[in-house]
Amino acid sequence: MAKVILYYTQGCHLCEQAYEMTLQVMSESDVMHIDIIDDQALMDIYQTSIPVIKKISDEQVLYWPFELQQIQQLVE
Repeated sequence: MAKVILYYTQGCHLCEQAYEMTLQVMSESDVMHIDIIDDQALMDIYQTSIPVIKKISDEQVLYWPFELQQIQQLVE
């Protein structure tokens, strides 16, 4: 399975929901969390889009809203 980055920020209930969805298809160790609040460049890119899941190997991106099936397809 592919490793992914979950771009999020603290207190974002949608981000928590997205994380729970990713755990249904991959292990916790395969999900890297990056809080966009710590990086101005990421804030500029993702502040109105989080949660965002990015596949590390080929940089495919899922922007919210997404469904479990889309995550499964991303990591295959």
